[in-house]
Amino acid sequence: MKKTTCPLDCYDACSIVLEDKLRGDKDHPVTKGHLCYKMNHYHNFPQLDSAYYKGEKISLSDALDILEERLKKCEPKKVLHFRGSGNFGKMQAITDLFFAKYGAVLTVGSLCDAAGQLGIEEGRGKNLILPTTQIQKSELVIVWGRNITSTNSHILPFLNGKTVVVIDPVKTDIAKKAAMHLQIRPRTDLELACMLARFVYMQNAEDENFIEDRTEDYEFFADFIKTYRIVSTVDKIGVDILDIATLAELMQSMKTVILVGNGVQKYSHGTEVVRMIDSLAAMLGLFGKEGCGVGFLGDTSVELNDPLKVEAKRVQKAVADFGEFDISFIQGSNPVITMPNSKRVIEGLEKSFTVVFGIYMDETAKMADLVIPAKNFLQKNDIRFSYGHEYVGIMPKIEDNQNAISEYEFTKEMFKRFGFDGLKSEEEYIKEYEKQLMKDGEYYKLPSFEDIPYSEEFYTDAGLFCFIDEVEDEFNHEEEGFYLITPKCKTSLNSQFKRDNFLYVHPSTLLKDGDKVLVTSSYGEAEFEVRVKEELREDSVLAYSGNEKVNFLTPPKTDNYGNNAVFQEVKVKIRKVG
Repeated sequence: MKKTTCPLDCYDACSIVLEDKLRGDKDHPVTKGHLCYKMNHYHNFPQLDSAYYKGEKISLSDALDILEERLKKCEPKKVLHFRGSGNFGKMQAITDLFFAKYGAVLTVGSLCDAAGQLGIEEGRGKNLILPTTQIQKSELVIVWGRNITSTNSHILPFLNGKTVVVIDPVKTDIAKKAAMHLQIRPRTDLELACMLARFVYMQNAEDENFIEDRTEDYEFFADFIKTYRIVSTVDKIGVDILDIATLAELMQSMKTVILVGNGVQKYSHGTEVVRMIDSLAAMLGLFGKEGCGVGFLGDTSVELNDPLKVEAKRVQKAVADFGEFDISFIQGSNPVITMPNSKRVIEGLEKSFTVVFGIYMDETAKMADLVIPAKNFLQKNDIRFSYGHEYVGIMPKIEDNQNAISEYEFTKEMFKRFGFDGLKSEEEYIKEYEKQLMKDGEYYKLPSFEDIPYSEEFYTDAGLFCFIDEVEDEFNHEEEGFYLITPKCKTSLNSQFKRDNFLYVHPSTLLKDGDKVLVTSSYGEAEFEVRVKEELREDSVLAYSGNEKVNFLTPPKTDNYGNNAVFQEVKVKIRKVG
């Protein structure tokens, strides 16, 4: 029996046992023997078994020859290294060492969670993992913009016996089972957090000792939340004021954990949204106490000395223009589908010599000039950090594959071809990570693990939590059209695995299953087949992340701080066709 860890970009980072097939590791403290749909069907999606040049099969060595020749003829600053998170193992970043030495341009920021990450750092200093033990010890769990049934299912057992409240524009599966569901208007998460804080403030229910001893700028925060008029703000949020008041009272009287998802921060003011939720929690003294806290996508780089970190010129990942580069080297990503504004992405790639280094013949690989097959997670050595729990998974090589090349093997080969030195052995890099971990029986924990996070201090300059006191937000809610919601799908992960390409609409549209519609936004248009979904609000439509057409509608923009894609910063119009 051999053990490894799921490499997928997901909270759970499941521990896996390889017997006759991939099975869950029953002994793991969090994942406890269960795998998701994606991993249970991992081998149903064929891996690349050859390199390709201009659509024709070639040998792996020929592919590397072509890449070498192209790179040596190209000015380094005209080469873009675009690395995604199709595989979340740490060794995927080893390629940065080559491209940084070569002088290529790398990326910064995220298509995913960077806005929320910054919001947490501005308030707490560092974004620590919320341990599952503290979720287990809580009494009230607020699931805010996070469909854990699809994206974080291994946390569900930790919610047993809790009062669960869901805040989401969609009546998700967990919302249907929750004690309360606040089905808010999209893009009003900040306003809801402000209203909850207003109710706490009006009832003098804030944790005065915590505020006095462990925070700063509370007076500015109090002034800030007063600028939101109650009647007009509640009307904007679109839920009953009594439900908001009830939730505020529950938070005052129960040990509360807030599980925040990416859904709340896919907007231009996403940083401020997450910081406002954090500020609400700090107002109630929910940090540094047993059974309390706020969990977002935890930052696994905290307290970690990363041997693969490099200095390089970088461009924002969310708005990278492939057309500005002579060579675009795309690793572990399918930007034709996953980046905002697909038309712009495709046009850029058509202008660049495009190289794809990955394991699938996806949309980006199909239009690439050169395709280099990568080994999958069973065919190489790696180590996996989770952003959803405190455990780290070791990923030993279990299978052979002579038709593909690992990220380390690729880097070693390119170092050799370009005469670069300084590359250590694969084992040395993995050991550098491993030696920093905390041992817990047969498993490992993050070096930043704290049983009760922030119990001693916050990690700001003053060691105090810093409240939000302003927000920049110019979005026009009165603009005609439907809010576009783009959550994760249960059967896919971004563009991997079994995608859902439908557009979901509320019955009030009078559309029917199978209808064809043309959907337009300020950024583009696309045709979809409709599915009717009663779980939506009347003012919203939904297309799951990975939908092959949805990003023809989304804006080529970043959030206010330039860190994150803002997929939901758009309204769309619908017209039936055919």
